[in-house]
Amino acid sequence: MVKAIDLSTAGIHVGYAIETTAGTKPTAFIDIPNPKSIPDFNPEVGSYDVTSLNDTVWKRYIDGLKDPGGALAITFGMSQVFLDLWEELCDAYETAKESNKRMWLEFYHPRLTKAFFFTCVPARLGWSASDVDNAWDTSVSVTPTGEIGWNTPIVPTAATE
Repeated sequence: MVKAIDLSTAGIHVGYAIETTAGTKPTAFIDIPNPKSIPDFNPEVGSYDVTSLNDTVWKRYIDGLKDPGGALAITFGMSQVFLDLWEELCDAYETAKESNKRMWLEFYHPRLTKAFFFTCVPARLGWSASDVDNAWDTSVSVTPTGEIGWNTPIVPTAATE
């Protein structure tokens, strides 16, 4: 029997890519620097009551849809590099959507044989909360649009300057 060894979150990357061909998952992702927090993306399956008048002991249900809950907030360390990258990412998405191309995000852990992917719509960055004597983090919002699941990882590469 193989013994499972729990992983730490050290080494996780968040990457993005814009489709080069509409409807086709990209083959290269750009690393978004300094991710700090990724929300839970493991929604419960909805269910529908299909109990009939013939049932006498138990209710019966069928699976419904999974609901990721709308926009997800992903936290990153704030820097000029991050701000510039996020603005470029949003600009690239705005241009791509005119050609029915989508943006993809990837959550990548170097010790897993699969990465988690989904298509999404990014929201432009506002001003993030600021406190005295703290590291400055910011949360960005992305709204999942589909194509959600695990697949072969594509190691994200650093953005070129």
